[in-house]
Formats: sequence, structure tokens, C-alpha cells
Amino acid sequence: MWKVPLFNFVFDKKELDAVNKILHSGWLTMGEASKKFEELFSRFIGTKHAIAVSSGTTALHLANLALGIGDGDEVICPALTFVAGANSIIYTGARPVFSEITGLDDLNISPEDIGRKITSKTRAIEVMHYGGCPCDMESIEKIAKDHGLYIIEDCAHAPGAKYNGKRCGSIGDIGTFSFYSNKNMTTAEGGMITTDDDGFAEKARLMRSHGMTSQTLDRHKGRSFSYDVTELGFNYRIDEIRSAIGIVQLEKLEEANKKRRELDRAYREKLSSIKGVKLPFGKNPGTSAHHIMPVLLDKEINREEFMGYMKDKGIQTSIHYPAINRLDLYCNKLGYDNVSLPITEAVAQQEVTLPLYPSMGNKAVGYVCDSIAAYFTRRE
Repeated sequence: MWKVPLFNFVFDKKELDAVNKILHSGWLTMGEASKKFEELFSRFIGTKHAIAVSSGTTALHLANLALGIGDGDEVICPALTFVAGANSIIYTGARPVFSEITGLDDLNISPEDIGRKITSKTRAIEVMHYGGCPCDMESIEKIAKDHGLYIIEDCAHAPGAKYNGKRCGSIGDIGTFSFYSNKNMTTAEGGMITTDDDGFAEKARLMRSHGMTSQTLDRHKGRSFSYDVTELGFNYRIDEIRSAIGIVQLEKLEEANKKRRELDRAYREKLSSIKGVKLPFGKNPGTSAHHIMPVLLDKEINREEFMGYMKDKGIQTSIHYPAINRLDLYCNKLGYDNVSLPITEAVAQQEVTLPLYPSMGNKAVGYVCDSIAAYFTRRE
């Protein structure tokens, strides 16, 4: 259907061989491959612990729980992100408090507005490195330190991104990653929690598997014969097949991110002269993972018409994201109807995501950009 899809993942013989090895091993649930995946990922991110889980959403949920966030607490977070970020806070009984983004050049959460949203109930700041571009973590860390708050890093867009020499996911108190099918590295579904804190890691590990004190593999191998349940936990485990794929994908990540960076540069060169299109993140305090290619259309442009035009050209586009505070669940059922985030809401109405994936190639970038140029030439 698409000449240029929004994203594309490429598995090769390495992933197939890794999966076949697991299928012939006789053990499919969380085991030795998952342990190796965690060890390799923690080494790559630069944290003491990495805890593999079933999705990025479950990683966020467990991250909040590991920090002890619950009833009556508030967590400041962006509204320009996937809804799982706010939902995971609500799962604990706490309340998300939405903060504005920095501006049209930087779509990440605003440190200045974070400071305005802090109350006596605030326990943590949940940031999301939008598009793989790191947030202003130096300012956010100072705010957190001054007010005694935790920092949760949502790194769903940012595996491999760096800020001041540190990998995203190793800067805050706890980091979370998603390995969904459209991410920089994928296991189809899956996620990871990263932290240097022994206590947070222990609680996350316990709660990802029903709060059980021993795992099935331990009992299978005779390392344990029974178990206790010490927390009301969940079935948030990853499996061996996904972990095996994750090991291979992690090996490919830096080269894939390099290709994304080159494509981003090509986009910026070709789109910079087109009036009516603005490119955020021209300057960024760190090294981006270039997860997506967001552009902002001028206010007078009909976004639906533009996206329909691109569809007719065989180019798939998307939106990242509808503002969470304006979604029906939040606006009409959870009492966020009076929350106003003018910059976030403006971006949510103007943003279009263009195709970006490592195997895309400069020819496809040229076709996308030429199609955009033709659209605006037609309007003149």
C-alpha cells in the first residue's frame, strides 16, 4: 500500500537463529536469555540494574510502584506523549499533573513549568525524551533535588540517546524503555527498567512476577522448591523468545541510530527552505536517538488535508501526539477539562510525523520532501 511507510523493521538471519535456538531449548518463559538480555542492556545504558518486562507500559507502572508512589500522590508529567505515561501513574492511585512543553523548537517537558506545578503532594517528575531528543535534564535534576522529588525517565523514544555523556535511562532515579514494533529496537512487545538503586530494582523484580520470592526457572533447576508471595504483584514478565530477539536488536542499535541520524540530517537539509513547515529540535542539549521525524505545519494548513495528500502519494504519516489532557477519558471522565496547556495543544494540532527508519534510504527521503514541496507550491 505504501511507497514509503512510516516505519519498518528488518529482521535477518540473526534474529531467526536466535528464536530457533530458544524454540529448541525446551524453555520459553523468563530464563537464561532474559538474564543475558538484562545484563547486556544494563551494561549498554550504564546502570547497575536492568529488569526486563512485558511492555513499556508495564515498565512505567512498575517504575512508579518501585518508587512507592500511590494514593494521594502527584506526579508531574508531559501531556505530549503516549497516554501510557499518564495511565501508569493513575494505575498506582496517584494523579498525573500535566506540565507544558518548552516550545515549538523543543517539544520536551518544560523545566520552568515543572517548577510551577509542584505542590506538597508532588512525589516525582516523569519526563519523556520526545522523538529521542533528551530533555533538559540538568535543570530538571536541580528542581528534583531542591524539592526532594524522584525522576522517572520514559526512554521509549530514546534507546542510545545521550545527555552530558550519560545514556538516557541512567540519569534519573529510574528509567523505562519500550521495545514495541515501531521502536528503535524491537522485540514486538517488551520493555525494560533501568536503575542504580538496589531497592528499586528488587521491588520491580518482585512485582513483575506476582510478588513471588522464587521464579519458575529456579524451581525447575532445583535451586528452590517453593515460594512465598510478599507483594501484590503482576504478570509483567518478558519471555525467552523476545529476550533472544532483544539481544540481537541491541547489537544493531548503534548502527541503526547512526543511519537514523543521517536521514534526519537529509530531511533537515531538504525541508529547511519550504515555507509552511517548521522542524523542531534544530538544537538539542544531547545526542538524539532520532526515533521519529516530527514537523509542525503552519496554523493555516489543514492537517487532515495534508496527510490525505501524502497518503495519495503513497507516503504514510502519523501524529505524535494528541494532547492527553484533551482525550475523552481525561477531559470528560477524570476531571482534566479545566487543564490548559496552550503550547502543547497547539503542537498537538499542528504536528505531523514523517517516515523515518534505518532502511529507508536518501531516495525515499527525497521523494517525501519533493512531495511536501509540491504540496506547498500548489497552494501558492
